Amino acid sequence: MHRLFVALKPPPKMRDALLALMGGVAHARWQTGDQLHLTLRFIGEVDRHQAEDIAAALGAVHHPMFTLSLDGIGQFDRKGRTDALWVGINPQEPAKLLHNKIDRALQRVGVAPETRAFLPHITIARFGRNAGDVGRFMESASVPAVSSEFSEFCLYESSLGSEGPIYSIIARYPLG
Repeated sequence: MHRLFVALKPPPKMRDALLALMGGVAHARWQTGDQLHLTLRFIGEVDRHQAEDIAAALGAVHHPMFTLSLDGIGQFDRKGRTDALWVGINPQEPAKLLHNKIDRALQRVGVAPETRAFLPHITIARFGRNAGDVGRFMESASVPAVSSEFSEFCLYESSLGSEGPIYSIIARYPLG
């Protein structure tokens, strides 16, 4: 079985800015440069044959290149505790349009449609049950004004390792 998702990989300048932002929160599992991505569509567990169909379907997605800027910081909460810290992007519309095209392509090969609202973001930290206080970080964090052009989206496979998930790009799809 393959655990798949589709995402944008931030270019080096953007990854460096995100990595420089990280730190100062107890019990945070900060993302590494290789883990940073903007998920366009989580797929989940599929067998080899469906993975091949998914890869082919994504090859039919056409979308222009676009530029995104880092914009703001937020958090996701679960059961009253902080679950993740993230950095938003601006403008959101190009990523939302690409997400919709990818979702339609995946439905054509039997992947159920996305049911959650799509909020384009890049997760920078995850937390377990012992989440530290993120209040000071949220008040003092200054998201750098970094813009980058995105010229491709990627199909990733996620594998669980002893140090957390390992994300491997298994296919790249050009934009433009």
